[in-house]
Amino acid sequence: MTEVLRIEAGELSADEIIDALNDGRRILVDVEIAGGRHEIVLRYDGETYHCDTPTNLHRHTEEDEMRGCLDRMGYAGVEVDTND
Repeated sequence: MTEVLRIEAGELSADEIIDALNDGRRILVDVEIAGGRHEIVLRYDGETYHCDTPTNLHRHTEEDEMRGCLDRMGYAGVEVDTND
């Protein structure tokens, strides 16, 4: 079984999270919601990306949908272009 990856919201970019999910990793994201700390579980079963929050289970069939969710919900950090 693949090791679980624990991160803080914003610690990894969307690309890094997607890569880890595609490699079969389950990711636990520590987030602050309504003044409390919660864990969000991210996983990919080979067909569907799952984002399990304390209140809802989001499912995304496309990588771009999952990437958008990671950005929109603040789970992924902003990528910085170091080429400038």
